[in-house]
Amino acid sequence: MCLAVPARIIEKDGDRAVADAMGNKWNIRITLTPDIEVGDVVLIHAGYAITKVDEEEAQKTWELFEEIAHFEEERLKAEQQGGDDA
Repeated sequence: MCLAVPARIIEKDGDRAVADAMGNKWNIRITLTPDIEVGDVVLIHAGYAITKVDEEEAQKTWELFEEIAHFEEERLKAEQQGGDDA
């Protein structure tokens, strides 16, 4: 299964860029999306920005990632407290 992650371009230098998604920063290539500018939100897959995306859609994805992280945190807490059914 492949997963593309939305991230905001925070630096750009030629066909290289730095992207930020929820505080995680990656060095990426923008070879496939040369019109991308600092501030744009892109989908990143395998180290490449593959397309520009709407900020509202990216925000929905970031919120889903936060929910998943919250559920995982709760599951781990339950395990540590001796609950096997979490």
